[in-house]
Amino acid sequence: MRRLILMRHAKSDWSQGTSDHDRPLNRRGRGAAEALGNWLQTKRLVPDAVLCSTAARTRETCLLLDLPKSSAVAHLRDLYLAEPDAIIATLRRRAEGNTVLLVAHNPGIATAAAVLLQQEPQEDAFRRYPSGATTVIDFDIDSWADLARGTGTLHAFTVPKQLV
Repeated sequence: MRRLILMRHAKSDWSQGTSDHDRPLNRRGRGAAEALGNWLQTKRLVPDAVLCSTAARTRETCLLLDLPKSSAVAHLRDLYLAEPDAIIATLRRRAEGNTVLLVAHNPGIATAAAVLLQQEPQEDAFRRYPSGATTVIDFDIDSWADLARGTGTLHAFTVPKQLV
């Protein structure tokens, strides 16, 4: 079995006047990222590896999750504003370990979550996939190379609003 955690970065700060790639989290986003990290640890969803977009807001989200040092982190430019097919291809090529966290952006991350699941949750929050939305999906596969659309089973779903 393999477990995938798909997380949209926490709420970013639009007031900085920086490029999209360099936009940091805002105060609410920093609190949400910390709450998501606590949720992951409470639910024992600590990843073996993390694949993270190179954008400032995704990198900051990852950092504030306060994951154990044993979770190897790879920052990948290919995940910046990636489409769902690119996200899935990256997972097939780069994912290692049994549990992988991928932190990226909408709309790609939301669509990837939807197409990987056998059945989507009926929650409105899943359809909106707001900042910090996190979907945990289990796959009955031996290798990430075997990852396929429509084969995942929902393990958990949350949004920061439910945690803070």
